[in-house]
Amino acid sequence: MRAAEIRTPGRPPVVADRAEPSPGPGEVAVRVTAAPITPLDLLCASGTSYFGVPATPYVPGVQGVGEVAGRPVWFATAAGMRPGDGSMAEYAVVTSGDVVELPDGTDHALVAALGLSAVAAWLCLTRTGGLAAGETVLVLGAGGVVGQSAVQLARVAGAGRVVACARSAAALERARGFGADATVRLEEGDDVEGLAQRLSAAAGPVDLVLDPVCGLPAAAALRTLRPGGRLVNLGSAAGEVCPVPSALLRSRSLHIHGYTNNELTAAERREALLTVVAHATAGALTVGYERVPLRDAARAWSSPGRVVLVP
Repeated sequence: MRAAEIRTPGRPPVVADRAEPSPGPGEVAVRVTAAPITPLDLLCASGTSYFGVPATPYVPGVQGVGEVAGRPVWFATAAGMRPGDGSMAEYAVVTSGDVVELPDGTDHALVAALGLSAVAAWLCLTRTGGLAAGETVLVLGAGGVVGQSAVQLARVAGAGRVVACARSAAALERARGFGADATVRLEEGDDVEGLAQRLSAAAGPVDLVLDPVCGLPAAAALRTLRPGGRLVNLGSAAGEVCPVPSALLRSRSLHIHGYTNNELTAAERREALLTVVAHATAGALTVGYERVPLRDAARAWSSPGRVVLVP
C-alpha cells in the first residue's frame, strides 16, 4: 500500500510503499478514504511537542474516515503521541474502541475536515461554555476549523448574536457567510485596549468567548464579557500567555475554563462526533478545506488551511 511516512522529525513526510498492516486482538483494519492534516499532526511530527520525539519512521494522522466491511467509519489514532501508525495511508489498523460508525451517505472528506475540531467547538460551546438560548458569543480565531465550526454551531445551539474575529479578510467574509452577525479584523499593531474597544463595539456585552488562540486577542476579549461571563480556551495560536488583571476577574465575577478533547471518554467523543455529523448532513455545518491526493502529502504538509488527503 501507499503511505506517508515521517522519517525525520521536523521534515515533511515521504510517500512510499509499505506492507499492508494486519489487525491484532481488539483491532480493525480500515480502508482509508479521507485523512486530514491537523495542527496536532504537525506538532507531533515536529518532535517538539509535550509527547516527546516520535519513534520514526511512522505514518502520521491522528484521525480519519474510511470503511470497515463496506460501512463508513470515523476513527482516531495516537500516531505521533505513542508508537504506532496513523491515518495517512491506504489502510490503517485501529483499536476497535476508537472507531465510530457513520450514517450511510456521509460526506467522508467533509467529516474528516471537521472531525475533532468541530467536536471541540461543539463541546466548548454547549458543555464547557454552557451556552444558553439568546446569548451573545464571540468567536476568536474564526479562520481556523474550530472557529469556522463555532460560528455555525453557536447559531445551532441557540445563540442570539454571533461575532467573529480573525486576521484575514477572507476568513471574516467566510464567517459572515456562515451567519456571523458582525466581524472584527485582528490588525498588526493592535493593543489590548484598542482591540477590546472594537470587539465591544461590534458585539456589545458578551456572554461567552470561544478562544482557540489565547494571547492578546483573549486578553481583549475578556474585557468584553458581561458580569458572570465565560471564556473557554482550547488553544494558543496567538501566544501561550494571556495577561488577566485580577481586578477585571473579580469586579465582573468572570469564569475562565480550559478544554481539551483528550479528556473525553470514547462514548462522549462518539456522541459529540455524531451530533456534529448530523448537523453537517443537515446542511447546518461545513468548513473550508482542500482535497489533495495522498501521493502529494509532502507538498500539502504545511499548506495553509485544512487539507484532507484522499486516495
